[in-house]
Amino acid sequence: MLREEVAPSSCEQDQRVRHLRLLSFNIQAGIQTTAYRHYFTRGWQHVIARDDHQLNLRSIADLFAEFDVVALQEIDGGSLRSGFVNQVDFLANHARFPYSYAQRNRNLGLLGQHGNGVLSRFVPSQVEDHRLPGAIPGRGAMVMTFGDGPDALAIIGAHLSLSRRARWLQLNYLAELIMQYKHVVLMGDLNASLNQLLKDSPLRRTNLVAPALSHYTYPSWKPAKALDHILVSPHLKTQNARTLGSVNSDHLPLALNIEIPASIMI
Repeated sequence: MLREEVAPSSCEQDQRVRHLRLLSFNIQAGIQTTAYRHYFTRGWQHVIARDDHQLNLRSIADLFAEFDVVALQEIDGGSLRSGFVNQVDFLANHARFPYSYAQRNRNLGLLGQHGNGVLSRFVPSQVEDHRLPGAIPGRGAMVMTFGDGPDALAIIGAHLSLSRRARWLQLNYLAELIMQYKHVVLMGDLNASLNQLLKDSPLRRTNLVAPALSHYTYPSWKPAKALDHILVSPHLKTQNARTLGSVNSDHLPLALNIEIPASIMI
């Protein structure tokens, strides 16, 4: 479903960006988790926001200063658990991103507005919402494209299910979507290992590659699992794949720089 289209001004068209600094981060609705016991002792924060909730969001926004495009997972669109704050808007404002888009995947009314988000320092050609299949609704992907026509760059932010069966359906959906583009970045909390994604899932049809060995991102206080990934088309040049040190969530943020193909104007 088309979310929004924006036509760049002639001034913007004259400026050519040759690199994009990307970040993917599951922010866990801004809830700080630094030990397994916090899932129990701080579980109430998934229902009601703490008084200092926005302090953690500001700390998360500070991490975004050096990045151009950020994919967010587990955001809250404004409910009791976020203090009725649209977290995508809040982070965009504090990190000074001029373009931000939110996707609501699960509407629990006052108790929760679950979803994803994307932030960008450059105007996209368009942004699309995609609801991903699964027995239980609530997972989604967002596609932000830069440039037009067959040479457009598609940056896809996604959050996949814990269930292997649901994840297979979702990866099959994403594979069909990815194959529509020549230049693709897929990033997000994919809830699977790199081997499972690239060798034992429908994603193997896309020829996406990992620019580096897996980076452990979960749990943030003692990373032991690689659940968050940034995958790219094989011809895209990349550098500086890394995680950022952070205990603002139960996941670590994952970063990557990509070189923009000469045929794309940003």
